[in-house]
Amino acid sequence: MTQGGGLAAAYLEQRPALLRLLSARLGSVSEAEDALQDLWLKIEGGTTGPVEHPAAYLFRMASNLATDRRVAAVRRGTLETAWDAVQPQPTEFPNSERLLLSRDALAHVETRIAAMPERMQAAYRLFRIEQVPQREIATRLGVSVSAVEKLLHRAYLHLHRPGGLDDD
Repeated sequence: MTQGGGLAAAYLEQRPALLRLLSARLGSVSEAEDALQDLWLKIEGGTTGPVEHPAAYLFRMASNLATDRRVAAVRRGTLETAWDAVQPQPTEFPNSERLLLSRDALAHVETRIAAMPERMQAAYRLFRIEQVPQREIATRLGVSVSAVEKLLHRAYLHLHRPGGLDDD
């Protein structure tokens, strides 16, 4: 049986073979070197008791480390892919031309809303901007729900009609 010091001696003796094993399992010599460093730190931690077959114990530890690293790499890849999938694409950011066109369209809509009759404007703003239910709008304006529906219908027509409020 070997104590922690004996495990360290076995590590030094088996290091080239452990490096080959980890390189094969991890697919990279640099990853294998990192895993070997982790293995050495675990040995130096010395929390194990006497080990009957130190070489077999070290190879099992190395194999477990390789498995843990592969699982972590898969998880990391999955998270990175998920993160990339939710990131905005360059086409989603407004360029200066789209920004100016959007501002112009907003100013045009605001002008059309401002030109609406007072009740129609109030009904439209409450429903579309403040998201107040039609029943509550009817109560606030002192009209029926049917009248609110008609006001909203006329507001939509005025907003989408090429001439706007010309024929009111």
